[in-house]
Amino acid sequence: MASEPVVEVSDGDSAQGRQHWWSERWIGVLESFGWRRRLERARNYVREGRVLTLEFKGNQVHAQVQGTAPEPYHVKLHLDAFSEEQWQYVIDGMAQKAFYAAKLLAGELPPSIEEVFTQAGLSLFPFTKFDIHSRCNCPDPVNPCKHIGAVYYLLGQYFNEDPFLLFQLRGKTKEEILQRLRHYRATTPSPVPAPPPLYEPPKTDASFCQYRQPLPPELVVLVPSGQPYAVLSVLPPFPHEVPSEVAQFMATLEQMYSSASLAACQLAMSEPPEA
Repeated sequence: MASEPVVEVSDGDSAQGRQHWWSERWIGVLESFGWRRRLERARNYVREGRVLTLEFKGNQVHAQVQGTAPEPYHVKLHLDAFSEEQWQYVIDGMAQKAFYAAKLLAGELPPSIEEVFTQAGLSLFPFTKFDIHSRCNCPDPVNPCKHIGAVYYLLGQYFNEDPFLLFQLRGKTKEEILQRLRHYRATTPSPVPAPPPLYEPPKTDASFCQYRQPLPPELVVLVPSGQPYAVLSVLPPFPHEVPSEVAQFMATLEQMYSSASLAACQLAMSEPPEA
């Protein structure tokens, strides 16, 4: 894999601007490992321009950091690179959604990009502090030392400008990923339209079953119910002898139901009810 050119770094703040979510996520992940205080001290090293050079060689980072000694210290770090098979799963997941390809071609990472790696059983960002392999030739026995921490912090700014450097730490350069995405989308056939059904029922005019004229009167026979007061039969029987007032009320209801039944038949036959 070709090496990136050496990048001269004179002022850490000159590269700062609007922080994208992936840059903040990188620093947040490192701080979650208990390195917040060391990263704060290392931030001053970046602001003072003590990171003299930073170079990407494949998935490795080489940097020179000026400490208190006359000669700068040499820092090396890298993440575990994914295998070709693992990258194939990731790129397939990216290519299946045009949204991912469009964002990547625009130099951005959609927030849901991490799900693509998770579905492949991977993590784009370091999952634990043991996923980062770093070394410095300074006498400080603690890792990360201020010099390694300065490189960590400066990498966040580099990722902010070019998120594909995150992918490079995992083993794939920007050119390789974009080329694979373009190739995948160019060779993926367009969806084939579904074939027509083997049998399609003939279209028929259903107007033949619609009859809009009134039926001849001789075909319509309406008769009043034989029990116009049948609704009264659903009432429970009275437990005792029915008082005369109730009997008279029931008789009135029977007469009303009978008259209503006859009137309904006459109305249906379009005959005016008798006076």
